[in-house]
Amino acid sequence: MDSLSSSFISIFPQPNPTVSHPPSPSSLSPSAFRVSAVKKPQTVVTTATTRAKKPTTSSNIRKQRESSPVVADQSLPATLFNVFDSIINNFIDPPTRVSVDPKHVLSDNFSPVEELPPTECEVIEGTLPTSLNGTYFRNSPNPQFLPRGPYHLFDGDGMLHAISISNGKATLCSRYVKTYKYSIEKEAGFPIIPNVFSGFNGVTASAARMAVTAGRFLAGQFDPTKGIGLANTSLAYFGNRLFALGESDLPYAVKLTPDGDIITIGREDFDGKLFMSMTAHPKVDPVTKEAFSFRYGPVPPFLTFFRFNKNGEKQADVPIFSMTSPSFLHDFAISKNYAIFSEIQIGMSPMEMLGGGSPVNADSRKIPRLGLIFRYAKDESKMKWFEVPGFNVIHCINAWEEDGGDTVVMVAPNILSVEHTLETMDLIHASVEKVKINLKTGMVSRHPLSTRNLDFAVINPAFVASKNRYIYCGVGDPMPKIAGVVKLDVSLSEVDRCECIVASRMFGPGCFGGEPFFVAREPDNLDADEDDGYVVSYVHNENIGESRFVVMDAKSPTLEIVAAVKLPQRVPYGFHGLFVRESDINKL
Repeated sequence: MDSLSSSFISIFPQPNPTVSHPPSPSSLSPSAFRVSAVKKPQTVVTTATTRAKKPTTSSNIRKQRESSPVVADQSLPATLFNVFDSIINNFIDPPTRVSVDPKHVLSDNFSPVEELPPTECEVIEGTLPTSLNGTYFRNSPNPQFLPRGPYHLFDGDGMLHAISISNGKATLCSRYVKTYKYSIEKEAGFPIIPNVFSGFNGVTASAARMAVTAGRFLAGQFDPTKGIGLANTSLAYFGNRLFALGESDLPYAVKLTPDGDIITIGREDFDGKLFMSMTAHPKVDPVTKEAFSFRYGPVPPFLTFFRFNKNGEKQADVPIFSMTSPSFLHDFAISKNYAIFSEIQIGMSPMEMLGGGSPVNADSRKIPRLGLIFRYAKDESKMKWFEVPGFNVIHCINAWEEDGGDTVVMVAPNILSVEHTLETMDLIHASVEKVKINLKTGMVSRHPLSTRNLDFAVINPAFVASKNRYIYCGVGDPMPKIAGVVKLDVSLSEVDRCECIVASRMFGPGCFGGEPFFVAREPDNLDADEDDGYVVSYVHNENIGESRFVVMDAKSPTLEIVAAVKLPQRVPYGFHGLFVRESDINKL
């Protein structure tokens, strides 16, 4: 999940010159978590095993001022706007709801960490397979400043956690994506550009925050033409380039240095052809190497479809006006001939603010529907929409065609309690369903593949847009924490409407992971079994404050752990990841 659209503006945290992050994993707990500020920058010294702060002395402070690029803006406009922020956060709209209370949202392993330069890791179990030579990246909403005002999990700055593997050895690096927002706020020493999800709580609070934002712009504190969004949600590799993605801004190109460090190259507009934000979930066809994408927003056209050719060159936009109201459209799917969009009951309605509500909310009266458009359509004239009552999709897993192209099949988790999606995520239950659309008759049929609470699902990337058999899903316990991974066999549903789970690996009491990712053992072997490979994930043990990188055997009925790497720093829970092979890393 991530920011909705750069057109929506909301609260940002109370300004502080520098804010201390939680110092050590062992001290993290809901009761112990505090949002605190310090008045001077602090220098963090990193080694392979420890990360301790220097004692604050007058000598240290003087050295830090001389060496650190982070110097708080003490100008009169900055001071005034910071005071206004404090008034809004403390008196007009304090964080009274649990979903935007920093003490709750950033507790335990959701609390942020500092950047970590490339640091060697210890393999504590098994051996890392040579098939994993490459880098696993995982994105997360790691806030640069700890907030005192309302804060939603989706509002954090993007941080990439990359574990690079080569010949059985592993190196971890954690770096912020150096977006325009991140960079100018780091230089200023406090937040400047507002976030999206946490501030629209009534017209008074919204108007006050908009006024402060306008004042900061007029005072020259930021330039909105350079991007005001995040890159905290996912990653994509296409056109021999790697991008960190968020829905509120353009993609940010990143690369890896030979020693495993993460470098942000910059904001990418594809030769001026991409001038607005795009989805954080583009789909790359493994055969054609094209990337298909879209953007959505609160003004017509509410949906725009486009693609990139195999060289990463953006093609023309296809505006879709048949989606007649703004909908929260986070993900989509592609088959051999179609792109499939899901218009769900979560919509965007800025007028809701007048009644003290959120501009993003669920409408139980709306009937969800699926829209199919040809992948290479020049316009939407032949696009078809199909009503699918009760089918609310946030993430899509895969789609393919059957019956000579007369039937389109899509598999995705259906959010059964969509009203909880943004406010009370721990109450979400997602049931993975298989949907069939008969293009000749218009009939839609669907059935669940599992009754478990499953999301953050992945497949073997070689089967994107083709019929696949196996799915690897995160087990919500509760969402957004992932208590384990299960493997589904979709083919079982073709014989009987039974539970399709065929393998399971639970991480244990107090241990939670994130989205799994499948890595093929022999990616160039066309005769290899679909599930011949490994499932990887970061897993954090809240009991001892330790994070690990875990490698599981994708064929095993228990998803047996074949290797585990102890990480030198805690990796917070996050969103989506990507494995990039060593050969592709070298092309960046």
